[in-house]
Amino acid sequence: MVLALASCLREEDFPDIPVIQYEGFQKIYNPELELYDRGVISISYKDGNGDIGLAPGDTFPPFDPDSKYYHNLLIDYYEFQNGTLKKVPIVVYNSQTQEFDTLSLSARVPMLTPAGNNKAISGEIRDTIFIYNFSSPFDTIRFDVTLVDRSLNESNTISTPLIIRD
Repeated sequence: MVLALASCLREEDFPDIPVIQYEGFQKIYNPELELYDRGVISISYKDGNGDIGLAPGDTFPPFDPDSKYYHNLLIDYYEFQNGTLKKVPIVVYNSQTQEFDTLSLSARVPMLTPAGNNKAISGEIRDTIFIYNFSSPFDTIRFDVTLVDRSLNESNTISTPLIIRD
């Protein structure tokens, strides 16, 4: 009975290069600052060989901290400035060093590879990111997101709609 049931399970057939799709964005209000300073971006993903995610120990090349691939969820921040989208850094004040720092929004997605023979994987990733650039007067922003697998295959890049920070 178990063998019959297992043989009926349909194996997914996804490409080995990750494919992502924009699912949504939700702003988070910070009552202490009286503004929306963070948001949750949601993307769905599909990958045929399931090599999505990095282990905590994945810090040697090409996943070393100085590499583009240290982060596997690459997020770029854009501001709508005078009628044009412009990629800009988010600058925050570091109270420990008493200096301004550039904030990276990119993240390390943990290991998602499923057990078993069929490694095809799909799901949703939600990441909380900062949306308020204290050094900028512009309030309309957009994010571009790319997912990178352990074989260094980069997914398509998705863009959020324009977001007004309020």
